[in-house]
Amino acid sequence: MSMHHIKTLSAIQRCRTAELGGHIDKCDQCNHLRISYNSCRNRHCPKCQGLNKEMWIIQQEDMLLPVVYYHVVFTLPDVFNLLCMYNPRKMYDLLFTAAWHTLKTLSSDPQWIGAKSAATMILHTWSQNLSLHPHLHCIVPNGGLTKKGDWQFPKKGKDNFLFPVSAMKKIFKGFFIANLLELIKEEQLIIPPDYFDYYQGKTAWRRMLYDKEWVVFTKKPFSTSKHVIDYLGRYSHRVAITDSRIIKSDGERLFFKWKDYNDGAKNKVMRLKGTEFIRRFTMHILPPHYRKIRHFGFISNASKAKSIAQARKALGVRIGQLLTKSERKGLAIFRLFGTHQLDACPQCKKGKMHVVFGINKNRPPPRELLQKIKNQKSKLG
Repeated sequence: MSMHHIKTLSAIQRCRTAELGGHIDKCDQCNHLRISYNSCRNRHCPKCQGLNKEMWIIQQEDMLLPVVYYHVVFTLPDVFNLLCMYNPRKMYDLLFTAAWHTLKTLSSDPQWIGAKSAATMILHTWSQNLSLHPHLHCIVPNGGLTKKGDWQFPKKGKDNFLFPVSAMKKIFKGFFIANLLELIKEEQLIIPPDYFDYYQGKTAWRRMLYDKEWVVFTKKPFSTSKHVIDYLGRYSHRVAITDSRIIKSDGERLFFKWKDYNDGAKNKVMRLKGTEFIRRFTMHILPPHYRKIRHFGFISNASKAKSIAQARKALGVRIGQLLTKSERKGLAIFRLFGTHQLDACPQCKKGKMHVVFGINKNRPPPRELLQKIKNQKSKLG
């Protein structure tokens, strides 16, 4: 296990415990007490995504255009799972590049749109049973910007996706395999021992890749912008498994809920040994500083402010400045807590909370304060 995996698991284990410290606050008006433990803020922790997720959703709302949005999923065949485990950064980078190459190639074709399109892509690496299953969820607007700054709607198709699925599959497969072979030729990938021998040699392996059916899955377009945001909110900061899916642990095995899509999406219970559960979970810990959410085309970070204003003007809607990071944070705090002031008393709504005791792993909360908090909770029901 790599040091990065160990640090991530340790952070999740210590999250919101005295190990990371905390404090007890007291209201200066009603004497209400509140105990707060610090969070680990690790992006793989299921408890620490609330504020970041809300800020990101607000950013996406700010960037939405008054057009239909489409949803497409690009999936890597399972034959690449071992290569992804050995080379996660390069393999996932290539997945992003191949998916955008596919959408860009078809959108720039005058037969379909003939303009510069855009896409928001979110990387997921897991299936319901925590096996490795790398795939990209993509949100694509209905049309694109021409070189003259006009908005060009698709020239073909109404209810289906912007482009033929068969064409997307061919372009995605061809581009990914060609660039993967180039990486192998330049010795930029770590090849697992006996990897090609398992497929009776490199030539047979390459032939199998071209013969294999690659999956590009599309859905009907979102009906409203609210549905786009709801979807993005569900998928953007999701981690491999949440606490709500874990049923229990008997000390040796862990039990969690999952859906078996190969059996009519039936709800089932998975039983795994603790070591196997940790092994599966660590497969989905991304490399340090790896960006799992990316924007392409005219909504890329380098040009989004200018391009979105241009697109809104072309679509005949009001042009406004995009929110700053501090504005997004303030709005996110208000949505989550109902106030712009985090130190406001949640009980009387009038006073302010002040720290009365600092907690760390060598300094636990006094028993009398813990008892007061316990009595307070019982009174409040």
